Amino acid sequence: MTNTIPQAFAAAVRRDPTAPLLTWYDDASGDRTELSGATLDNWVSKTANLLVDGVGLGHGDIVALVLPPHWQTAALLLGTSVAGLAADLGEEPQPVEAVFTTPDLVVRATAWSALDRYATGLLPLAMPLRTLPEGYADYVTEVRNYGDHFRGGAPVDPADLALSGPYELSHSDVIEAATERAAELGIAAGDRVLVDTAVHPEAADWLLAPLVAGASVVLCANLDRAKLESRITSEKVSVSLA
Repeated sequence: MTNTIPQAFAAAVRRDPTAPLLTWYDDASGDRTELSGATLDNWVSKTANLLVDGVGLGHGDIVALVLPPHWQTAALLLGTSVAGLAADLGEEPQPVEAVFTTPDLVVRATAWSALDRYATGLLPLAMPLRTLPEGYADYVTEVRNYGDHFRGGAPVDPADLALSGPYELSHSDVIEAATERAAELGIAAGDRVLVDTAVHPEAADWLLAPLVAGASVVLCANLDRAKLESRITSEKVSVSLA
């Protein structure tokens, strides 16, 4: 039975580690990044190791993710959960142990007080930033120094805090809400779901509902609607949220 975000992610990877689990498009930059379950799992594990071994965070600490929908945002949210930490999705400032953001959102991210700050350009091929905001480390540079497997930390309990912010949700709360949302959106096991980030910017829709349902995602930013039908065909999309 799936009662936590890490359990839902592990189940998704186990189904077929080599199959695409999250495919990213940005029609403004032309970027396309396809991550299999195994590849996304490596990024998630590296992120968890960065948070625990690099930043020194422990069970129940809070990490702010002041980020738009993106495959790196998925890796950070899942890595935070796997590490036994709670994610603040950038809705209401509060004291946190670490914050992750982009240069475009640095001014907004300063509202979250934290000792450790990381920035990412969300660039094609996970390229590092040429210029870092003052006081920030580069997430994609730092995370590559950590192992592809996460073995530390206590097991995540369904009652543990998963999401923090204006509302606080346990892992069991998140799984229940994601299950209900998947049903509302018509997402079922085995579906390939295309998501327009402008229409569905919430992680509950573009990541958690498909993950819990057992679906894979084609996540599209700056969607060129002239390309929509051909993308649905080429990506074998069964559910379009665009």
